[in-house]
Amino acid sequence: MAAAWQDVVRDAAAVREAAAVAVDAALLAGVLMRTGEQPHASDVVNYAPFTLLPSAVPRALFEQAYAVQQDFNLLVDAVSQNKEFLEQTLASTIKVDDFTARLFRIYTQVLEEGLAQTVFLGINRSDYMFDCGLDGTAALRQIEINTIAASFGGLTSRTADVHRLVLNVLGKTEEASHLLPNNPAKGLALGIAKAWELYGSQRAVVMFLVEEVQRNIFDQRCVENELWNRNIRVVRKRFRDVFEQGSLDASRRLYVDGQEVAVVYYREGYVPQVYDQQNWEARLLLERSRAVKCPDIATQLAGTKKVQQELSRPGTLEKLLPGHPEAVTRIRATFAGLYSLDKGEEGDRITATAIADPDRFVLKPQREGGG
Repeated sequence: MAAAWQDVVRDAAAVREAAAVAVDAALLAGVLMRTGEQPHASDVVNYAPFTLLPSAVPRALFEQAYAVQQDFNLLVDAVSQNKEFLEQTLASTIKVDDFTARLFRIYTQVLEEGLAQTVFLGINRSDYMFDCGLDGTAALRQIEINTIAASFGGLTSRTADVHRLVLNVLGKTEEASHLLPNNPAKGLALGIAKAWELYGSQRAVVMFLVEEVQRNIFDQRCVENELWNRNIRVVRKRFRDVFEQGSLDASRRLYVDGQEVAVVYYREGYVPQVYDQQNWEARLLLERSRAVKCPDIATQLAGTKKVQQELSRPGTLEKLLPGHPEAVTRIRATFAGLYSLDKGEEGDRITATAIADPDRFVLKPQREGGG
């Protein structure tokens, strides 16, 4: 795919000029992050990392990824609603991974108490790479699917304008005209707004559950501002705020600092380092509540690497999506090889194969956020 820009990158002077233009364009467009030196301040910012040139994607692969996304959304929902599948799939993981085990305990506790809310909001992001064959053909391969706190929908809404300007500066006006419109911030906000509407209270707020250190705040603000433009009130709270200010009434309506919460939009909570005992208690409070969760804890578990590995087994998709053979075919066409390292014949065989030919494999941890 890099071949599309080979003539450009050979001209070092043109690349330097375009890079200077791109940095200013990113700052003008709001492709921003807080700095590592002052991560709590928005009066000192820098541009977020971005590629100088857009990625050239074959139309067929783009259309394939676009077409299969709804199938993946249905699959994630089916997994999250299937207690038996989650129990069986994660049985070995929760024995050795305390973080997944703690999430699973909350999941089972909430089910035993009875769900207070039957509306669920999923914002899922599939990450892909191209598998390029020796003959030059490319195939779409899913690396992972993110079901919690999937980021950069806001900043990518503004990046296309930067790339369009860079291409024009480099004399690639025809290529610039082919850049597709892209506004995921609006789409994310529409999903959250629908969940807020289904909750059924005009006075209730949307709560962004955010990190202690919020360097990527502008990405979130893009979505937040879309909600404000629809007259939906947004508050930003951390786990500690929920622990100190949160409560449930007799109907399990969630109140934080006196405000009823209709939707909890998680931009935090996907790595074990953020959880102390108070934060685990706050997470349980949120999951027990009547607020719509994005995602609920079952959907977070559905996004684990162990579940993804199990989905690649023959026959699994057919069991989870009965009556949807075309969706099964589209999903399976994107799968890369995913293998278990559990102790036993299968795990031993894969381990030996990987040791013998390590360049063919990537070892991924049972984590989100770059894992």
